[in-house]
Amino acid sequence: YNILGENMTNCLNILYEDNHIIVVVKPKNVLSQEDETKDLDMLTLIKKYIKEKYDKPGNVYLGLVHRLDRMTSGVMVFAKTSKAASRLNEQIRTGDFKKKYFSLIEGQIEPKCGELVNYLYKNEKLVKSFVTDDSNKGKLSILRYEAQKVGKNQSLVEVELITGRHHQIRVQFSHIGHPLVGDLLYGSLFKQDIKLHAYYLSFMHPTTKEKLEFINYPTWKDEVI
Repeated sequence: YNILGENMTNCLNILYEDNHIIVVVKPKNVLSQEDETKDLDMLTLIKKYIKEKYDKPGNVYLGLVHRLDRMTSGVMVFAKTSKAASRLNEQIRTGDFKKKYFSLIEGQIEPKCGELVNYLYKNEKLVKSFVTDDSNKGKLSILRYEAQKVGKNQSLVEVELITGRHHQIRVQFSHIGHPLVGDLLYGSLFKQDIKLHAYYLSFMHPTTKEKLEFINYPTWKDEVI
């Protein structure tokens, strides 16, 4: 569905839709929801799509269940009813809502698979997160990773988030000396777009209770050097 007009390249890539939820692929450099910049955001785009497609009067309800950073692309689910939103939020709380990412990081990562556990705190002024040894100051942050391909200068890793903290993947890999390629904020030496894509999403459908899984691979998956 081309939400922005025929001459615009930014199309809404819909993977699934019914009366309760809509699953889409967020492009990089698009916000999950509107902020003070008033830049393009997914919540506004999808509301506009629903309003136009179904000719809905007044305000369209759409629940933001989870977020992806502006520069992160990937699969997102939005709730079309408040009941669906609350049930999906409950799955996030109980750990039944699964997200996996592909990321390109600097260097040859060793060991090839593992778990990163840190306490992270967000500096609101700098809009940046940091690792701390103080468990009272930071929030417990856990991810699991597995290297899918290791090149001379970079590694492609699959990441499963166990917790969802601000910039978590970016901070934790930077902390062990493997910042995301292109992530200048967290120490990358490569001046290019960050390669971080939420490729996998699974959850129980909020009304049918059926397990749903969605996969969308990034175009750059084989670009390891």
